[in-house]
Amino acid sequence: MKKTIVLTILLAVLASCSDSDTMQDIETPPTTPTNPTNPTNPTTAVTYSKDVKSIIDANCVSCHSSGRSASFRPLTTFAQVKAAVESAGLLGRIQLQSGQQGLMPQGGRMAQANIDLIVKWNTDGLKEN
Repeated sequence: MKKTIVLTILLAVLASCSDSDTMQDIETPPTTPTNPTNPTNPTTAVTYSKDVKSIIDANCVSCHSSGRSASFRPLTTFAQVKAAVESAGLLGRIQLQSGQQGLMPQGGRMAQANIDLIVKWNTDGLKEN
Protein backbone atom coordinates (compact mmCIF):
# COMPACT_ATOMS: atom_id res chain seq x y z
CA MET A 1 0.00 0.00 0.00
CA LYS A 2 2.79 2.39 0.94
CA LYS A 3 4.61 1.70 -2.37
CA THR A 4 1.42 2.39 -4.32
CA ILE A 5 0.96 5.78 -2.64
CA VAL A 6 4.59 6.76 -3.19
CA LEU A 7 4.44 5.63 -6.82
CA THR A 8 1.21 7.57 -7.40
CA ILE A 9 2.71 10.73 -5.91
CA LEU A 10 5.89 10.33 -7.95
CA LEU A 11 3.90 9.91 -11.18
CA ALA A 12 1.79 12.97 -10.35
CA VAL A 13 4.90 15.06 -9.75
CA LEU A 14 6.52 13.92 -12.99
CA ALA A 15 3.36 14.60 -14.96
CA SER A 16 3.19 18.14 -13.64
CA CYS A 17 6.79 19.00 -14.56
CA SER A 18 5.76 20.39 -17.94
CA ASP A 19 3.17 22.98 -18.81
CA SER A 20 3.01 21.39 -22.23
CA ASP A 21 0.00 19.32 -23.24
CA THR A 22 1.53 17.35 -26.10
CA MET A 23 4.83 15.86 -27.22
CA GLN A 24 4.76 18.26 -30.17
CA ASP A 25 4.91 21.19 -27.75
CA ILE A 26 7.97 19.67 -26.11
CA GLU A 27 9.75 18.74 -29.35
CA THR A 28 9.03 21.93 -31.31
CA PRO A 29 11.92 24.39 -30.99
CA PRO A 30 11.04 27.93 -29.95
CA THR A 31 10.50 30.44 -32.71
CA THR A 32 12.71 33.46 -33.21
CA PRO A 33 11.57 36.20 -30.84
CA THR A 34 9.87 39.14 -32.44
CA ASN A 35 10.83 42.75 -32.05
CA PRO A 36 8.92 44.01 -28.98
CA THR A 37 8.23 47.34 -30.70
CA ASN A 38 6.62 45.63 -33.67
CA PRO A 39 5.63 42.03 -32.92
CA THR A 40 4.64 41.39 -36.53
CA ASN A 41 8.03 42.43 -37.91
CA PRO A 42 11.11 41.15 -36.06
CA THR A 43 13.41 43.00 -38.46
CA THR A 44 12.19 46.51 -37.60
CA ALA A 45 15.14 48.50 -36.30
CA VAL A 46 15.05 49.86 -32.77
CA THR A 47 15.80 53.58 -32.52
CA TYR A 48 16.55 55.88 -29.63
CA SER A 49 13.69 58.31 -30.29
CA LYS A 50 11.02 55.68 -30.94
CA ASP A 51 11.98 52.99 -28.43
CA VAL A 52 14.86 53.68 -26.05
CA LYS A 53 14.34 57.27 -24.84
CA SER A 54 11.15 56.46 -22.92
CA ILE A 55 12.87 53.53 -21.17
CA ILE A 56 15.85 55.68 -20.15
CA ASP A 57 13.55 58.50 -19.02
CA ALA A 58 11.48 56.11 -16.88
CA ASN A 59 14.40 54.19 -15.36
CA CYS A 60 17.54 56.32 -15.39
CA VAL A 61 17.15 60.10 -15.50
CA SER A 62 15.83 60.37 -11.95
CA CYS A 63 19.49 59.88 -10.92
CA HIS A 64 21.38 60.50 -14.18
CA SER A 65 20.51 64.14 -14.82
CA SER A 66 21.73 67.55 -13.79
CA GLY A 67 21.69 68.13 -10.03
CA ARG A 68 21.00 64.48 -9.21
CA SER A 69 23.11 61.86 -7.45
CA ALA A 70 24.62 60.52 -10.68
CA SER A 71 24.86 63.82 -12.55
CA PHE A 72 28.49 62.97 -13.38
CA ARG A 73 27.03 60.53 -15.97
CA PRO A 74 23.93 62.25 -17.40
CA LEU A 75 21.63 60.20 -19.60
CA THR A 76 19.30 62.90 -20.84
CA THR A 77 20.29 63.11 -24.51
CA PHE A 78 20.81 60.69 -27.37
CA ALA A 79 24.56 61.43 -27.45
CA GLN A 80 24.95 60.77 -23.71
CA VAL A 81 23.05 57.47 -23.79
CA LYS A 82 24.91 56.34 -26.92
CA ALA A 83 28.26 57.16 -25.27
CA ALA A 84 27.21 55.24 -22.14
CA VAL A 85 26.47 52.17 -24.26
CA GLU A 86 29.67 52.47 -26.28
CA SER A 87 32.17 53.28 -23.56
CA ALA A 88 30.68 53.28 -20.07
CA GLY A 89 29.33 49.75 -19.72
CA LEU A 90 25.63 50.61 -19.72
CA LEU A 91 24.62 47.31 -21.36
CA GLY A 92 26.55 45.26 -18.83
CA ARG A 93 25.13 47.18 -15.86
CA ILE A 94 21.49 46.85 -16.90
CA GLN A 95 21.90 43.13 -17.60
CA LEU A 96 23.21 42.25 -14.13
CA GLN A 97 20.89 40.19 -11.95
CA SER A 98 19.12 41.62 -8.91
CA GLY A 99 21.50 41.74 -5.96
CA GLN A 100 24.66 41.95 -8.07
CA GLN A 101 26.94 44.89 -7.39
CA GLY A 102 26.72 47.59 -10.04
CA LEU A 103 23.18 46.81 -11.19
CA MET A 104 21.41 49.75 -12.78
CA PRO A 105 18.95 51.10 -12.08
CA GLN A 106 19.78 50.93 -8.40
CA GLY A 107 16.12 50.60 -7.45
CA GLY A 108 16.00 47.17 -9.07
CA ARG A 109 16.36 45.46 -12.38
CA MET A 110 14.21 46.89 -15.16
CA ALA A 111 11.86 44.67 -17.14
CA GLN A 112 13.62 42.16 -19.40
CA ALA A 113 11.67 43.46 -22.40
CA ASN A 114 13.22 46.91 -21.83
CA ILE A 115 16.70 45.44 -21.48
CA ASP A 116 16.16 43.47 -24.69
CA LEU A 117 15.13 46.63 -26.55
CA ILE A 118 18.25 48.50 -25.44
CA VAL A 119 20.46 45.54 -26.42
CA LYS A 120 18.72 45.35 -29.82
CA TRP A 121 19.21 49.11 -30.24
CA ASN A 122 22.95 48.50 -29.84
CA THR A 123 22.83 45.57 -32.26
CA ASP A 124 20.89 47.71 -34.77
CA GLY A 125 23.61 50.37 -34.74
CA LEU A 126 22.51 52.86 -32.05
CA LYS A 127 20.36 54.88 -34.45
CA GLU A 128 18.70 58.08 -33.20
CA ASN A 129 15.65 58.10 -35.50
